[in-house]
Amino acid sequence: MTQAPFTGFSCQNLSKAYGDFVALDDLNLSVDSGSILGFVGVNGAGKTTALRCMAGIIPPSSGEVKVGEINMDVDAIQAKKISCFVPDTPHLFDYLTVEEHLRFAGRIYQLNDIEQRIPPLLKQFELTDKANDLPSTLSRGMKQKVAICMGFLHDPLAIFLDEPLTGLDPIGIRNMKNAIVSRAKQQKAAVIVSSHQLDLIEEICDDIFILNKGKCVAKGTLAELHSQLGVASGELSLEALFFKLIEHQGNE
Repeated sequence: MTQAPFTGFSCQNLSKAYGDFVALDDLNLSVDSGSILGFVGVNGAGKTTALRCMAGIIPPSSGEVKVGEINMDVDAIQAKKISCFVPDTPHLFDYLTVEEHLRFAGRIYQLNDIEQRIPPLLKQFELTDKANDLPSTLSRGMKQKVAICMGFLHDPLAIFLDEPLTGLDPIGIRNMKNAIVSRAKQQKAAVIVSSHQLDLIEEICDDIFILNKGKCVAKGTLAELHSQLGVASGELSLEALFFKLIEHQGNE
């Protein structure tokens, strides 16, 4: 049976409540194969909750999540086989080396060619000479790279990244940007990047989704966000647009 081409990621009417507190309120978004969506919002806006629901880490209270044509609620295992979620804080095992972490991830995803997959990833993220090191000897940025390598190991088609540049030096930031763009443009993944670094979002993302108090404030390309505020395209940076949109919602 021929597998259907990967079309992208989507969620419809996605909501998450904790008792009386509504963390997410009826979110609708889609990311085409080969595209990057920037997820933007203040602390507590619901970004991480949304990513965790989309990736199947926590169940939504209502709504539908689809990875390609796979409904997360119907077949979570198959959806997760072609997805990855990398949190803002790496959670590594104290007594596994860098390479052992990747081998562990490879076994989880039942990869038969793990020996061929590991070396290029270690090289890409400047971890080759750290392959036999334990997490306690690694910097915050290196731990982040290990987590990204584990996420990318099985060539996921739906990628959810929560603050991927945290702790990275300038060279690491450049390599991470290139890696994210390559996953989307060359490997045709659908990528969602959540970050407070608005220059990153502006630089690499095709579309932008602004979240505030669990609700969508605005979404679209940078030019479309300008249009929503009635300003000329390119007149404002994403940072300036973001503050204007948040202030506008607060005044409603």
